[in-house]
Formats: sequence, C-alpha cells, structure tokens
Amino acid sequence: MVKKLDILILRSFVGPFFATFLIALFVLTMQFFWLYIDDLVGKGLDLTTIAYLTGLVAVTWVPLALPLALLLSSIMTFGNLGETFELVAIKSSGIPLVRFMQPLLIVTIFLSCVAFLFANNIIPVANLKLNALKYDIIVKKPAFDIKEGVFYDKIEGYVMKVGKKDKDDSTIHNVIIYEKTYNLQDNFMVAESGVMRITPDQRFLEFELHNGWNYQESGPRFTANTQFIRLGFKTYKKEFDLSSFKLNRTEDSLFRYDPKMLSVRQLDKAIDSLGDVNTSAFTRTKKELAPNFEFVKFADSSWPSINQMKLKKIKSFNEYIPDSVKTDVYNRSLTAITGTQSLINLLSIDYVAKSSLVRKHWIEWHRKFSLSVACLVLFMIGAPLGSIIRKGGLGTPLIFAIAFFVLFNTLNTFGEKFAKEGVTSIFIGMWLSTLALAPVGIFLTYKAMRDSQLFNKEFYFRLFKKRRKKEEVV
Repeated sequence: MVKKLDILILRSFVGPFFATFLIALFVLTMQFFWLYIDDLVGKGLDLTTIAYLTGLVAVTWVPLALPLALLLSSIMTFGNLGETFELVAIKSSGIPLVRFMQPLLIVTIFLSCVAFLFANNIIPVANLKLNALKYDIIVKKPAFDIKEGVFYDKIEGYVMKVGKKDKDDSTIHNVIIYEKTYNLQDNFMVAESGVMRITPDQRFLEFELHNGWNYQESGPRFTANTQFIRLGFKTYKKEFDLSSFKLNRTEDSLFRYDPKMLSVRQLDKAIDSLGDVNTSAFTRTKKELAPNFEFVKFADSSWPSINQMKLKKIKSFNEYIPDSVKTDVYNRSLTAITGTQSLINLLSIDYVAKSSLVRKHWIEWHRKFSLSVACLVLFMIGAPLGSIIRKGGLGTPLIFAIAFFVLFNTLNTFGEKFAKEGVTSIFIGMWLSTLALAPVGIFLTYKAMRDSQLFNKEFYFRLFKKRRKKEEVV
C-alpha cells in the first residue's frame, strides 16, 4: 500500500532524476561530437542527418546516463530532505532509514530492469545504425566550396580556380578549368567571367562561362605528333557531376557481426558457435604439426627408454648419422624446422584472434548486466550519502556525485581494458566497478542508519579538540 510518506519521497525524487538524467545524457552525447568533430565539420550535413545522428548517439549512452542520474538525484533528494529537517522528523517518528528508502529502491530496481532491456534490445540496433551512419559520414567528401584564388580538385577529373567571386557568391571572374583526362595531352579552358550555380536537383554544378578560350591537345602521349586546337567562345555551358558529394547510405547488415550489435541470446549463440578455443587450438596444432615430425610415428612404449640408454653412450648426435647422408639430413632438418616455425606463427596468430573475438563477445554479454546492476549500487551510495551530508541543490551533491561517478567510470574502463587484454578474467574485469563500490554503499547505509556525522566538519573539530585536551592533561 502506497502511503503519504512514499508519495512525498517519490515527488521529491522525480524532478531531480529527470533533470540530472537529461544533463548526463547531454554531456555524454557531447563527448561523441568532441571526439569526431574533425570528421563532421565541413561535410555539409543537413539538419535531418545531424538530428538522426544525435538521436542514435544519445540512445547508446542511456545505460551509462541512468546510473549517474540515479546517483546524483538520490543524493539531491535525501540531501534536500535533510536540509529542510524533514528527514529528522521522519526518523523521530520511529521510521527507519531503510523504510523511507523503500519506494525509491523499488523504483531503482525497476529502472535497472529497464536499463537491461534497453541495453539488450535497443542498444544493439542503435549501435548498428550508428556505425553505418558514422562510416558514411567519415568517407563522405567535404562539402562543395570553391574559394577565390585557390585551386579546387575535389571534383573527380577536374582542377579549377576562380580568381574572384562577387557578393552574390554566384558571379565569378577569371576562371580556369583543367580537365584531368589521361588520354589527352592538355585540355583546359579559361574565361573572363561567368555564373556558377547548382541545379535544382543538387546533382550537377553548372558553369555558364563568357568570353573565353578552350584549349585542346590530342594525339599519342609523349610524342611530338600532336594536334593543338584553340576554340573561342562567347558563352559556354559546362556541367560537373556532384554525386560523389552526396551522403550515400551503407547497408546496416555490413556491420551486424560486431558483438556490440548482438543481444544476450544472439551472444549466447555466437559464443557457442565459436566453441572452446583452447581445445580446438590444441587439436588443430597437433594435427597440422604432426607431418613435420616424421620420427614421432615410429615411437612406441619402449622408444624413450631405449634411446636414453643409447644417448648415454655417445657424446654427440652426429655419431648417429653416417657421413654420406649428413648434408641431406641437415638440409631436411632445416626445411622441417623452418616450415614448422612458419606454421606455429600462423597458428599462434589464429589463436590470438579467436581468443580476442571470444573475449569481446563475453565482455558485451557481461556489460548488459553490469551496467544494470550499477544503477542499484550507485543508488545505494547516493541515498545514504544524501542523508549524511544533508545538503540539497546542485552544490555539494554534485561534487560527491562527480567524485563517485569518476571512480565508477575509471574502474569500469580499466576493468574492461584488463578483460580485453586477458590480464584478468572477464568477470572480474567487467564487474570491477560494481565489486569495488558495493562495499562502499553498504558502509554508507550502515553509517546513515546510525546518524553518522561522517561528513560533518564540526564533529571532527570537536573530536580533535577533546583529544588535544586529553593530551594537555597527560
């Protein structure tokens, strides 16, 4: 049954949560644009494409923005209640901390489930579309822009220069256009003036040139037997294809094999299909190396003991080999060793690649659960922390929230890196931040339930003063 106290706490929580969630999502989304700003600027992207890109980026950051929003909003909620002495009134009426944390704990568990469903069902699709769009934008040519007095070579097969452009950005003067057609010696034109415009369908750049000359030289290359033609014109129209400047969309299916594009069920199938890398690598190595060591097939149960007895009686292996076949034996041995070494290198590269691929799949599998549980862990830190510091607003709560979130994100980043490189197990690497911060949440909850003055500077001042007095008495 929902009581008035539960409604009070939920109302105090809803506003800060949505505000902090949107702020966190905005800041995290801006990180993407700061990272790829060089690839986005100058591409002439339309507002629809930019809005679509921003939406995809924002969706991919939702699982990380939720824990930060829960941490900051829970600190603000309980800090506001403590600052207005509502927290004191609730405790004095005999209601324990765990009881009035209960409604927000239920909401947090619900949001953790939402975060998992989001990461499992929506994030893979968003990552797939984002990677395809990001690839298209990066390989797209810069936006069409001819500047005065600068040779422009972005249009395939042409180099052009405009001496001067009028204020209307359309009327041009002193135009030079050089055609890079390799079966001609020279082919270029010059004009005193003209008009530059793009056709309504945005497919062609049209030059209407006035009072100019067209120079052509044809014939076999690198010979003197060429024909030079000069044509004068009053008006000449020249069109250039701009299709290479358009944003051509790549099929999403080209990026679907990345582990980030898979759900938990798809990851399970992929991991199962990859199989046990160590067992398969051992079996393959044994099978492919065996032909290079012919003496192994002659071995039996008594072979090691007999050869050990013989080897004790000789000083060098050369004594086994007759002089007539030594050269042949050495050459065949060297060939076998070289081939074996090359084969081992190839098998090693294949093993490292498959191991890395399996680790990536397991990392994505654990990520979908670890970020969801992180919502609960950070709430268990934020709620008791807010009741201890008893400060509302965005001042002190923001400082504590940033400190804990930076710690969480740092541990999360390092743990993932260690898991990718095989320094630690995948479980330890992906759950490092949760395992490290869970005891902090338990400790803060314990202190908050006993009205600890953990962050009260007056408490430490009085404690230091009492200790100093005792030292003076002694």
